[in-house]
Amino acid sequence: MTVQQIEVTEQMASLRLDKALAMTDNGWSRTQISTWLTEGRITREGDVPKANYKVKAGEVYTVDVPEEEVFEIIPQDLALTIIYEDDDVAVVYKPRGMVVHPAPGHMKDTLVNGLAYQLNTLSDMNGELRPGIVHRIDKDTSGLLMVAKTNEAHEGLVQQLVDKTVTRKYLALVHGHIAHDKGTIDAPIGRDTRDRQKQAVQDNGKHAVTHFTVVERLGDFTLVECRLETGRTHQIRVHMDYIGYPLAGDPKYGPKKTIDFGGQVLHAGVIGFVHPITKKYLQFEQPLPSDFTDLLAQLRK
Repeated sequence: MTVQQIEVTEQMASLRLDKALAMTDNGWSRTQISTWLTEGRITREGDVPKANYKVKAGEVYTVDVPEEEVFEIIPQDLALTIIYEDDDVAVVYKPRGMVVHPAPGHMKDTLVNGLAYQLNTLSDMNGELRPGIVHRIDKDTSGLLMVAKTNEAHEGLVQQLVDKTVTRKYLALVHGHIAHDKGTIDAPIGRDTRDRQKQAVQDNGKHAVTHFTVVERLGDFTLVECRLETGRTHQIRVHMDYIGYPLAGDPKYGPKKTIDFGGQVLHAGVIGFVHPITKKYLQFEQPLPSDFTDLLAQLRK
């Protein structure tokens, strides 16, 4: 157990206690904070406040953070589609609806569980719950991911992401009719101060660039190819919404009235990188899944 002292800033003042503490850089969720309050782990001058207490600037809260549980990855035969594999790297297809790696409360049926079953080795640089994982895509996004089988390969792939040399292309269906054929969105992204579960374009956010090209116009929708120059959380979803063309089916950033798709209509179809050991450029492409192509066929009618 570790003890942290959190002082309420002017920005946090007048917010509910659980929301204010969720604004810190500790990555705590409001659910975690509510649980800790119930357990008496959060106090102010010895008293346990309520989650809906409105905090005041200058107040100091003591948070007893429980030790993280030790988890074990359970290999599962999930019949993953391995597009490419050698001794150092692999490229895998993640279907829509699958979480990339385990997390407390969700330890099974993730991409990592399947990788642990199908691959003989995975890098261990990214923590015990994310072996081999170099980058991620959202649960409801389908598409290709690079996987590191050794730590040396992991370092090489991460450096390419830092250097912005990895080719990453997505197909996205967005609301609205985009009149121009292509464009670039250069707008910094950071955590939404009003909703910790969302990202937003913010002046103090991290540099983020998305290039898009119109593939097909489908009435009230447009199919676009998005090429990522950076890889911020929810980048395409945030950027397209920012310019007024939110992704169809997106429950977090899209309009209330949207396509019932079970999530954003987004597919990571192309991944390209320099092999970290052989130094040869490799590029792979995965066709659209059937639910995506079926949706496009309906819209064309």
